[in-house]
Amino acid sequence: MLDVCLLGTGGMMPLPYRWLTSLMVRCEGSHLLIDCGEGTQIAIKEKGWTFKPIDIICITHYHADHISGLPGILLTMGNAERTEPLTIIGPRGLERVVSALRMIAPELPFPIRFIELTEAVQNISLPPYEITAFRVNHNIVCYGYTIELKRAGRFQADRAKEQGIPLKFWNPLQKGNTVTDGEAVYTPDMVMGPARKGIKVTYTTDTRPVPVIAEQAKDADLFICEGMYGEPDKAEKAKEHKHMTYYEAACLAKAAQPKEMWLTHFSPAMNYPEDFVGVARKVFPNTHVAKDGRSVELRFEEE
Repeated sequence: MLDVCLLGTGGMMPLPYRWLTSLMVRCEGSHLLIDCGEGTQIAIKEKGWTFKPIDIICITHYHADHISGLPGILLTMGNAERTEPLTIIGPRGLERVVSALRMIAPELPFPIRFIELTEAVQNISLPPYEITAFRVNHNIVCYGYTIELKRAGRFQADRAKEQGIPLKFWNPLQKGNTVTDGEAVYTPDMVMGPARKGIKVTYTTDTRPVPVIAEQAKDADLFICEGMYGEPDKAEKAKEHKHMTYYEAACLAKAAQPKEMWLTHFSPAMNYPEDFVGVARKVFPNTHVAKDGRSVELRFEEE
């Protein structure tokens, strides 16, 4: 199961009713955060979740509305007596940027591991998550992220028996381990069925529509996409500032066919984002205008 909460849905500046951009997912006691705009700590408290189990923070890019809350959340995690390592992922220059922000949070009781993104598409395995970072098209280097929970096939006891594999090796093989017994070598593919459908969430913001977004969001359980502008007359402004309109986001969703799409990262000038959702739903019907705190529990499909 994957818990997903869109903590903040605002772009550019926080508002009394809309925090800046941040997404949190939870799985097996681990928390992953994408972006950390101003107000993220308050949004986490409002949700009733906690800071200490955050193991991974993914940063899309280095504009303030996506990273300005980071020093405070690091301090709060430190004050919670966290000692486990924290992994931060982001575009090239990540360690330099975070080190500069840490001038106001210099002493932390836990180490930070940095993973700097250098490829157009980069895969990172940090169990239980499989993370794909993909470069999008903003006015500075910016990445979207796909978060997946993979699901192995079913253990097939009949095959294990047919091949004479001792019972004591079944459990290691089921966990994906290769077992050597004298000259015999047993591999998981000898006893496991084909991989089953996992869980997939794709998140992108601050970008023009580019094909890689639809490729990444293909058949996702949830596609979270920026909708900076809902108004039809803002198309040129979206192009100028390298953002997207509702209509453009919906066209990506139509190409990708996720189960549902949430729009986020709204312009502060758009007081009522839901007023324009009809534009998107004409293209992709299962579109939702997200509000801060919108959540869903994504579960593996039953077979």
